[in-house]
Amino acid sequence: PKYKMKLVTLLASLAAVTTSAFSPISTATQLQSFSRYAASASNSQLFAMPICIVVEAEIKEDRMDEFLDMIEKNAVGSRAEPGCIRFDVLQAEDQENKFFFYEVYEDAAAIAHHKEQPHYAAWGTFKESGGTISSVSKKASGKFMT
Repeated sequence: PKYKMKLVTLLASLAAVTTSAFSPISTATQLQSFSRYAASASNSQLFAMPICIVVEAEIKEDRMDEFLDMIEKNAVGSRAEPGCIRFDVLQAEDQENKFFFYEVYEDAAAIAHHKEQPHYAAWGTFKESGGTISSVSKKASGKFMT
C-alpha cells in the first residue's frame, strides 16, 4: 500500500545520513534491509518487532589492532547477511578499549544464520584466545524502532 512506499522512502532518507564507527553502511544496503522489513508489515501491525543484540566488550589493550581489523570484517560481513538490519560497532568515549556492538536482525533465523558465518567465528576465536577482558551479550526485542 501507499503508506509502505512512503515509509520506505522516509527510511531511505534516514539511511542516507546514518554513519557507522568503522565502515559506512551504504544507503542501498540499508534501503534493501528496510524494504524487506517494511514489506513484511501487515495492515494491523506496522512492523513485526526485530531481535536486537547488544554486546559490551572490553578489549585487552595489546590486542586492539587485531580486534579492530577483525571487528571491521565482522561488521561488513554481517551487514551483507540476509536478515541483518543493522550492525554497528561503537567505541566508548571514556574508555578507549571498550566497545559496544548494536545488532538488529529480522528474526531468530537471521541470528542463527549469522552465527554460522566465518566472520562471526572470528569473534569467537578472538575471545577464546584471550583478546577480551570481558564480553557480555544481551538479547532484546525491538519495541519502538525506526
